[in-house]
Amino acid sequence: MVFFVAFVLLVAWVFAQVLDFGPGAIGIGLIFAGITSFASYYWSDKIILTISGARPADRKKDFLFYTVAENLSLAAQIPKPKLYVIEDTAMNAFATGRDPKHAVVCATTGLLQRLNRTEIEGVVAHELSHVRNYDMRLMSMVTILVGLVTLLGDWFLRGSRFMGGRRRGDDRGGSQIQAILMVVSVFLALLSPLIAQLIQLALSRRREYLADADSVKITRQPSGLISALQKLEADKEPLEAANKATAHLYITNPLKNLHSGIGWFAGLFNTHPPVGERVKALKQML
Repeated sequence: MVFFVAFVLLVAWVFAQVLDFGPGAIGIGLIFAGITSFASYYWSDKIILTISGARPADRKKDFLFYTVAENLSLAAQIPKPKLYVIEDTAMNAFATGRDPKHAVVCATTGLLQRLNRTEIEGVVAHELSHVRNYDMRLMSMVTILVGLVTLLGDWFLRGSRFMGGRRRGDDRGGSQIQAILMVVSVFLALLSPLIAQLIQLALSRRREYLADADSVKITRQPSGLISALQKLEADKEPLEAANKATAHLYITNPLKNLHSGIGWFAGLFNTHPPVGERVKALKQML
């Protein structure tokens, strides 16, 4: 996060130097990105549940899911979240909500029907860990920064056309520093949104590792989550209710479209770390 904020400030400073923007313009961009991101953060649970077509869980119909969530919420020392179910044979689950008092845990019928109690405990504990660690709040902050970088890049590309024409009229020879800043700013305007997105995805993957570890702290048995992750990895059916905007919320990639690549580049565009790496880390806790 420190690196991300420093990167955003660097981009803003370079653009401001080249276009003679004052700090007020940067502030306006931050306020605009903040308002839109806050709205999506504050009503995230309602938005995502509507998109997913989820129904409220029923204690009788979804007894196992209900009782597991009740017991693990006590163990995690947080209020029991609202429970929802997506009617889909694909196996997956996610958590959302702005804080533990307004949290939601949602699972598919495929997951609830094909996992045993121990495995469901591992999955639910993983989602409760996201809630307890305020991951939704963190990723909302990251979304604001990504939105600000994208907005600044767009402003620069538009503003440089206007400022370029005006400066040609009163150019006194220019300076090498100004020329270097112009080259750097064009480079940042084109690539900074991509770089910001890569940082966002890297943070998302790190939070998955943390939630896995905290799941074991709650259940005291890594074997349940290990077995659940292996079954989720083996399930190749994409979740129809998921999309690119919500994919990062799920315990594993619901779209089943992991990017292929070579070496370290292979996982840069993935919302989740490889299941094999997650299982390897969990086995060290046995």
